[in-house]
Amino acid sequence: MVYEFILLGFSTFPPHLLPAFFLLYLLMYLFTLMGNLIIMATVWNEHSLHTPMYLFLCALSTSEILLTVTLTPRMLVDMLSTRHTISFVACASQMFFSFTFGFTHSLLLTVMGYDRYVAISHPLWYNVLMNTHTCARLVSWSWAGGSVIGLMVTLIVFRLTFCGSNVIHHFGCHVLSLLKLLACGEETSSVTLGVILVCVTALMGCLFLIILSYVFIVAAILRIPSAEGRHKTFSTCVSHLTVVIVHYGFASMIYLKPKGPHSMDSHTLMATTYIVFTPFLSPIIFSLRNKELKNAIKKSFQRKFSPLKKNIITFL
Repeated sequence: MVYEFILLGFSTFPPHLLPAFFLLYLLMYLFTLMGNLIIMATVWNEHSLHTPMYLFLCALSTSEILLTVTLTPRMLVDMLSTRHTISFVACASQMFFSFTFGFTHSLLLTVMGYDRYVAISHPLWYNVLMNTHTCARLVSWSWAGGSVIGLMVTLIVFRLTFCGSNVIHHFGCHVLSLLKLLACGEETSSVTLGVILVCVTALMGCLFLIILSYVFIVAAILRIPSAEGRHKTFSTCVSHLTVVIVHYGFASMIYLKPKGPHSMDSHTLMATTYIVFTPFLSPIIFSLRNKELKNAIKKSFQRKFSPLKKNIITFL
């Protein structure tokens, strides 16, 4: 019986490069936490931002923080550690929470696309269709959907009895890497197919709904007579659309990349890039591409630090 797994994600990396990667990923991880917390605090403190779009952004920042906390600290520890093992229960927990927060993130991006569709295609009905209760229900359904998918995938995989190899060729409990391990007398091809169907159906369903929302959004924007009006309207969607492209672009580069016999290093590097770099970009995109949020962050910082600045000047 297997009671722990050995993670080989960084074992083939040149040892002299690991401290440099560790420092880079640590700084990006801390910036991700800080950026998302700043966005959440700004939306909380600025009453002008208490709108559905920014409330969904807060929920998205929460899922992003939880996803990075689930995966990145363990990855950083393993980069400098000599012991790369994880217990059976810890592996199952990591898989459950990573799938839960990951799919919640995708569902929230879908909800934000629907929010932009309603705001642009039905502006007169927006306050009725996207009221506080509707926003709360959409966020709750997103979290519930992510939890159900995470629980389904984890139960499908860990109901198997692992008694063969316990070596995972990844830096975490990656589902496809786990399914490649031997299971005691059980047929894993049907399990692998089931997991792939669940994940692909959920992700492609979210992507299809986002694309459908933007088809209607573009159709509504093209009906606006002035070029300035079309540009101003589309600018409210740019940050969300950019995050969607980055999110699905990096995911497709990892999961659709052909696996060769010597692709372990490049696959691990791409996976760490997706886990660390994509959440790192998200707060930057939303804060830089959204003028209203950027001005609110500046105002919030000025309000908090101006008394301190006055006290320093008075003291001097």
